Amino acid sequence: QVQLVESGGGLVQAGGSLRLSCAASGSIFRIDAMGWYRRAPGKQRELVATITSGGITNYADSVKGRFTISRDNAKNTVYLQTNSLKPEDTAIYYCNALAYSTSIPGRRDYWGQGTQVTVSS
Repeated sequence: QVQLVESGGGLVQAGGSLRLSCAASGSIFRIDAMGWYRRAPGKQRELVATITSGGITNYADSVKGRFTISRDNAKNTVYLQTNSLKPEDTAIYYCNALAYSTSIPGRRDYWGQGTQVTVSS
């Protein structure tokens, strides 16, 4: 199995920044895309940003120009730099990895436990 552990969430004032990290561990064979999703109170989970193993990125329109996703393939870690945060960015942020494990056949979606980001106005 592949485990994902997020860190870096917290409480920040509007206009502030946070850097989220997500480290993958376990029986990893290969990680393809990694990404960040979020779920705000009373809303469905939505995509924030994704990045392929080759570094191709994709962002939700609501975060373009403010958030930057990056990854360190050697460390199996993905980052999300969040700048100019707004109260509407308040949510639980989840890390995702599309990966092959050495212990389970086939490529699967793996999820972290989530980290809370709260932006005060």
